[in-house]
Amino acid sequence: MASRRALLFGAAALALLPVSTRAKGDLDAGGSTFRDFAVADQGSSFQKVDPMIGSGAVPTQARVLSVDNAGGFARIRFDAIRVEVTMPLGWQANEDWERGIGFSSDKRFRLIVWRVDFAYEGVNDAEHYAATKIGAIKARKPGIEAQARKLSDGSFLIVYRNVPAGSGDAETRVVYDLVVPRPGRPKEGVLLTLGVSASDSERGLRLLALLRPSIRIDW
Repeated sequence: MASRRALLFGAAALALLPVSTRAKGDLDAGGSTFRDFAVADQGSSFQKVDPMIGSGAVPTQARVLSVDNAGGFARIRFDAIRVEVTMPLGWQANEDWERGIGFSSDKRFRLIVWRVDFAYEGVNDAEHYAATKIGAIKARKPGIEAQARKLSDGSFLIVYRNVPAGSGDAETRVVYDLVVPRPGRPKEGVLLTLGVSASDSERGLRLLALLRPSIRIDW
């Protein structure tokens, strides 16, 4: 399970308004497909291991379940957290004992997937987690702007803007947190964090719309 570090890691490492209890529109890919984010390499990039987002643990190559060259994507399984997700071709996918990591070849797009035990984090459910994380990020980085909203499927989207650039970044970042609660068990969930360069913010949101329905979780 992700520890309390997960409350801060998503925005800080990939680098306020109250959470609305009403859905304000779902994610929309705007006609984009995975091909718009892909490099046609027949999945060869997924054979590499790059510890660029490591934090002490040694990453290993994530398991590639299938490659769709025509569709521009691969199905990736993070065995440690029992989560599958689709990623564009040309990306890399690693994992360690507590999270899955994916990123584009230029590292402008970076993805982290965690398991979250809301009770362990000291919150009641996914909504409480979203509000608490916003408060924690804002307290540590007052310049960051953050908003959260509930989607129609019950998940919560948090958007962080003006996230400081990390090592190797040429500009500030925008980070999207997708908090997915377990159906029928509100104390458990999965956190998917997608960080992108500020100039890629709209493309990042479209990619997130493609990623969301692709997530498969072995609860």
